[in-house]
Amino acid sequence: MTIVVVGAAIVADGRLLAAQRAEPPELAGGWEFPGGKVDEGESDEAALVRECQEELGVLVEIGERVGGEWPLGDDYVMRVWLASLVSGVPEAKEHLELRWLALDELYDVPWLAADLPVVRAVEFMLREG
Repeated sequence: MTIVVVGAAIVADGRLLAAQRAEPPELAGGWEFPGGKVDEGESDEAALVRECQEELGVLVEIGERVGGEWPLGDDYVMRVWLASLVSGVPEAKEHLELRWLALDELYDVPWLAADLPVVRAVEFMLREG
């Protein structure tokens, strides 16, 4: 059974929000897209809105999907959407730190290996307008 994880590529003023993982220990310190697991009976989009509220304290509007399914090990896949802030200011409730990265800063943080190809896809989408 494949477990679906959703991620939000939150963009504001041309900058992308990156979140530094606090746990588990083997991923702590790495940077990722905010998000999390989809609960049973929940749509991907509803899960992403819920996860952003829980992790960041913000309400987001889901936009265009970024690519297809991105593999996360053997049993997980990640689905990512562009998102914009509707209300709230992102807070690191479950992460060590948050950073807004301009296009020329996207690779200034050590992204988790699974997130790096998604960062490239988001960069392409943002540069293409």
